[in-house]
Amino acid sequence: MNNLKFIVMDVDGTLLNSKKKLSKETKDALMKCQEQGIRVILASGRPSSGLAKLALELEMQKHHGMIVSYNGSKIHDCETDEILFNEPMTLIEAKAVLEHLKSFNVYPMIDKDKYMYVNNVFAPPILFQNKELNIIEYEARGGNYLLCEKSDLVAFIDFAPNKILTAGQIEYLEENYQKMMEPFKDSLSCMFTAPFYFEFTAKGIDKAKALDTALSKLGFGPENLIAFGDGHNDISMIRYAGIGIAMDNAVLELKEVADFVTDSHDFDGIAKALYQHFPEIFESEIN
Repeated sequence: MNNLKFIVMDVDGTLLNSKKKLSKETKDALMKCQEQGIRVILASGRPSSGLAKLALELEMQKHHGMIVSYNGSKIHDCETDEILFNEPMTLIEAKAVLEHLKSFNVYPMIDKDKYMYVNNVFAPPILFQNKELNIIEYEARGGNYLLCEKSDLVAFIDFAPNKILTAGQIEYLEENYQKMMEPFKDSLSCMFTAPFYFEFTAKGIDKAKALDTALSKLGFGPENLIAFGDGHNDISMIRYAGIGIAMDNAVLELKEVADFVTDSHDFDGIAKALYQHFPEIFESEIN
């Protein structure tokens, strides 16, 4: 058995295919690894509630899996439900971001408990891959949230959020994200998590920091980790892991720092890489 003890994966564009489904082959490979004592970690920009169903589908609660949510701002243990790491931004920071965003044509979103709070639940759709996407509904359903409309999020918010998510037209975000982040570039982490998403979290928050904090407490390090990702917000994680693997559909910047590139999320890239890196588990698949 090699020294790998954890499999950590981004979700959208990595673990899930383009239909937002977990394929049978990838699921079977992950279940087989868990049965042999390898622990699974989901690491996503999604909120914790948006990862819960997937964790249940993979039976991570039976195998001491972990969820890294909000792009690394929070970690919890699926078996014990213990919060292993939690670092939200401050309320003052959140109010400043939300006030600044009023000057831009974007849709800010914040969540607490079962609710996602937005300015307009009927916000116009954005264009993605030449199709209209109802981004408010998409995010609410993905996070398993009820929607609540607040005309002024600055006046409403009275809690320290793990992140502030903004959505917008792709071209608009590309043209304006630097202005959006300018007042906060030295005090917060600001990044794209999808072409139509730009988000703000506490300073220094990323997936690598969260993983290092949680794993070091358990006596493990990057050499015990194999990681998979596809986006800009996966770069720190891929660099951190002992083996960092980019999906074939990943952004170029991630492929450049990865140790390997596997097949895409639509062609079971994770399963194929696991066959190669855990030969003692997958003898039949290799032969």
